[in-house]
Amino acid sequence: MKKQRLDIEYPLSARKPDIVWGLISTDHGMGRWLADDVNEENGIISFTWGQPWTDHHTLSAHVVEREKNSHIRFRWVDEDDDDAYWEMRIGHSELTGEICLCVVDYAPADEVDDLHSLWDGNMDRLHQSSGL
Repeated sequence: MKKQRLDIEYPLSARKPDIVWGLISTDHGMGRWLADDVNEENGIISFTWGQPWTDHHTLSAHVVEREKNSHIRFRWVDEDDDDAYWEMRIGHSELTGEICLCVVDYAPADEVDDLHSLWDGNMDRLHQSSGL
């Protein structure tokens, strides 16, 4: 089944893109807000939610494209849809001119609302952990 594209823009209080870049492009940065544990090895990033000694879930993604202070694009290792990926891009709001985080992700049509809620929760954690 073809997945539906989801585009979301989140305003940030960062003044410089390099601060945001460190939070979206490194395993240490993403480990602060995106998952409980994040490890990168040879262009594959493993995301773990939960603790290894209890119930946990791990997914791995290939880094498809990475451009410093611009964007990082991933494709889940087990992704069946060749057109589906997820991306975090540093942008500028057309309305305010402030830095924002633009997220592109894909989900089946009946799961788009859940995916949007998941990203909202991720952004809440990003704001809490970094003040952005």
